[in-house]
Amino acid sequence: MASRMTTDLALDPADRACLAGERGEGARLAAQLVTSLGRIYGAERLVPVASVQVAGVSYRNLGAAGLEFLREWAGKGAAARVPAMLNPAGMDLVAWRAHGIPEEFGLRQLEVIEAYARLGVVPTCTCTPYLVGYAPHYGEHLAWSESSAVVFANSILGARTNREGGPGALAAAILGKTACYGLHLDGARRATLVVDVACPLRTTADFGALGYLVGRVAGDGVPLLRLWEPPDGLEAQADLLRSPFLPHLKALGAAMAASGAVALFHIAGVTPEAREQGEEIIAPGAAHLRIDDLSPAYGELGTGGDAVDVVSIGCPHASLAELAQAAALVGGRRVSRPLWITTSRAVLDEARRQGLLAALERAGATVMADTCLVVAPMRHFGFRVVATDSAKLATYAPGHCGLAARYGPLEACLDAAVTGVMRDG
Repeated sequence: MASRMTTDLALDPADRACLAGERGEGARLAAQLVTSLGRIYGAERLVPVASVQVAGVSYRNLGAAGLEFLREWAGKGAAARVPAMLNPAGMDLVAWRAHGIPEEFGLRQLEVIEAYARLGVVPTCTCTPYLVGYAPHYGEHLAWSESSAVVFANSILGARTNREGGPGALAAAILGKTACYGLHLDGARRATLVVDVACPLRTTADFGALGYLVGRVAGDGVPLLRLWEPPDGLEAQADLLRSPFLPHLKALGAAMAASGAVALFHIAGVTPEAREQGEEIIAPGAAHLRIDDLSPAYGELGTGGDAVDVVSIGCPHASLAELAQAAALVGGRRVSRPLWITTSRAVLDEARRQGLLAALERAGATVMADTCLVVAPMRHFGFRVVATDSAKLATYAPGHCGLAARYGPLEACLDAAVTGVMRDG
């Protein structure tokens, strides 16, 4: 996103009071950061935010310096004024010892969570806050950080947020406002790339593969997808959050955000702003792309050999319906490779109540809350190849986890967990 310096940032008396230190040093620092970002990006005003989602939670990424930063802000009396929640941590906060997390890492991670709690940030530790009671309304302004959560909130729910850095999001939580630029504005939400999708989309993995291809071309632009063969019923879904296509849309956006830096996309006739505006959603001079074949994505996302060491499901975090699907597909079999399924604490608790957790554990699966392989200390475990149905994880696995990846549909991944071999799905 291009930036330009300006000093024409309108502030109300409450904002100026924060900058003057009248609400304490912590609030002053937060106001200073938010207004500085606003000036850098040419904002004319600040807008109140309905909620904030803060990234920079895993101790693997924060380290000692990040932990000290959080403690310092908390020590200055800083505290969130609006609902604020956390991105995944580097481990399951409850069962981390049973999962083999090193003691030193585990204790430091708990200190990070404690520091955020002192700042008034709820330790949801999920990349799918919209599934655990933090679903924004259409048109609401947010300050969210996690790439897959940002693109889902903007695209599927029609909320408005830029892809905030961790400190900027935390500052917005303390101030209760963010700078009004970028995707908070109507003009920036129009499509800069029109993508004609001429191949069928049958599985969630197909949507992830499509997102991977689109993200590479779109960069930080706004794609509009025109599906020539939309899955039956997709266009009729008014409530996409509760749609059976939720996993598909979640995977699509997460992949675009990982292979590019897409924070908003539209699907003609499907997503709320595209339904509302029709062809007017397309910006003048938009580029065009046609996709006839998903096989290049499957090939590029499959960097490992057929033999796999670990299978990972739930990036972004699995919904209850996805856990039920996994339990049904693996039922009656026993895995021969570690099968790690990551989800939110709230979804895990409901899965336990419904008996889904017991069914998965009988098959040998490990269901983890609070964490994700992308931010966990994966090099500690010595795995070499991960099989996954997540294009986001397959994109990040080599650089973030030190793992080669095999990518394919959920069924193929679960078969690999049983047989130890990933076959083309």
